[in-house]
Amino acid sequence: MPAQGTSSSNPRNYFSEPDCYAKVLDSLSRNDLRSAIITGFGLSSHDDYVYRAIASVTLSQVQGAVEAGTENGLCDWYPAVDGSSLEHPPSADIAAYTSMFSSTTTNPVNSLKSFKANAKKESLRSSIADQILAKRYYSDSLPSIPKPSKAMIKTPLFNPYLDFWMWSCHALHWAGPGPNTDKIQMSHAVLPIFMHHFGCVVPSREALDLIKIISLDGSKQASTIIDLGSGNGYWTYMLRAMELPVVAVDNQQSVFRCNWIDDTIIKDGVAFLNGRQGAPTDVLLLVYPVIAADFFQSMLDTYKGTRLAVVGTQCRNGYTAFRHILVDEWIASKRKEWTLKARIPLPSFPGKDEAIYYFQRPDLAPS
Repeated sequence: MPAQGTSSSNPRNYFSEPDCYAKVLDSLSRNDLRSAIITGFGLSSHDDYVYRAIASVTLSQVQGAVEAGTENGLCDWYPAVDGSSLEHPPSADIAAYTSMFSSTTTNPVNSLKSFKANAKKESLRSSIADQILAKRYYSDSLPSIPKPSKAMIKTPLFNPYLDFWMWSCHALHWAGPGPNTDKIQMSHAVLPIFMHHFGCVVPSREALDLIKIISLDGSKQASTIIDLGSGNGYWTYMLRAMELPVVAVDNQQSVFRCNWIDDTIIKDGVAFLNGRQGAPTDVLLLVYPVIAADFFQSMLDTYKGTRLAVVGTQCRNGYTAFRHILVDEWIASKRKEWTLKARIPLPSFPGKDEAIYYFQRPDLAPS
């Protein structure tokens, strides 16, 4: 469905205005999410739009939840073995976690190792670092992700979702997923706001660079990337900012408050892939594929290419594709022709643990 409840379907119109984003960041620095969203997306100061996700909330209600802070266990993201909640992480640990995903980070792997090395023994930070390190994987057969140039660090890729996410980590006392994150059965009222305006998960610079490597596949000319189930197009918007060829496809059954692109192909995924003879030379990108497993399976059954990137959860909580089993576990069991080549952590919203998975398979034999 089209974007709902905005005066424009293109948020770039507002974020590009002089001083607009400075005002957005100033609002976030004061924990005023409501004003940041209103300013950044050109909304009415009397906005009462109802954001519908797992819960239905308005900006004013979400702002109230932010101002409530840790009352009533709203920010208890780290359960202990006995069921109680651990103390909230210190701000220094939160800053260290978010800095790993900064657009100016020159080496995310080294940042992660430093996150661990500077943690106190048996601390929450140490267990978070262990959790992230244990899941991270990058095959030696893939080209190394290049370090950002000095120019890229000086003028980083504009990624407003990342700034909003960094703010949320501090406001909601989150320093990354821990060993018991998959036991968390709640989220925070901020999440529906993020989902409507940006999407389900934040694209990091490292994830975007991985997709670029996948698309190039050793050549100078990038292959087309099919962002299937593209939602409001934020991942497509970010990939295009890196000058990559992306086709966004979505059936538009979900409602988003705004659209980041204006050329989404509104079509069923299987029908679209069949229309491209299975897209044998394209990269298939699935960002947060829906819980219904038949969607994911039908995409794999129809896709005839060799490069598959999936953005989703690393928890057995049913957020993406399957319940009680991870995407890579399911593929290893049901689609053995696909080989996991990379699993890179993404900026995770409080109470979640997200990553981008990359799978390859040999060329299909001619039919």
